[in-house]
Amino acid sequence: MQIVVEELARPTAIQFEHRMTDDEYFDFCANNAKLRIERTAQGDILIMPPAGGESSYRNSELSAQLRDWARRDGRGRAFDSSVEYFLPSGAAYSPDASWVFRARLDKLTRAEKRKFPPLCPDFVVELRYPSDRLPKLKAKMARMDRKRRATWLAARSGSSHCLHLPAQH
Repeated sequence: MQIVVEELARPTAIQFEHRMTDDEYFDFCANNAKLRIERTAQGDILIMPPAGGESSYRNSELSAQLRDWARRDGRGRAFDSSVEYFLPSGAAYSPDASWVFRARLDKLTRAEKRKFPPLCPDFVVELRYPSDRLPKLKAKMARMDRKRRATWLAARSGSSHCLHLPAQH
């Protein structure tokens, strides 16, 4: 199947007649590697516009800082925006930056590590891009399993940030 997308200003949703399996979805993403694709828990496919220069720079800096911290810390691994995770809800999301405890990564098979890891990252950062609408971005972050995880929404410079920490048990 070929998808033709012309100059997206906002994310576009595509609904298929049947829900793709995880393997079908992975292949769909691989066959459309130039697109930024995610899947909702309902199976809808989201295609996002590419990041602009300023947003790409911010994302690159963020990923580098998280990677440097992860190396110093040693308890887990940092990932940039090119990774996508299969969440327990059935959604497949690609945060701008993420971090996962090494012990959780070690439980994955080699095949799971080569595709989209089937887990919710322990720490997620989402940058707000000019095309993002704040309520939708907050809703996306709320759908992440936050029982044990932290999420951070970083808006454009001069705007506020939202940090969500898990409840203490």
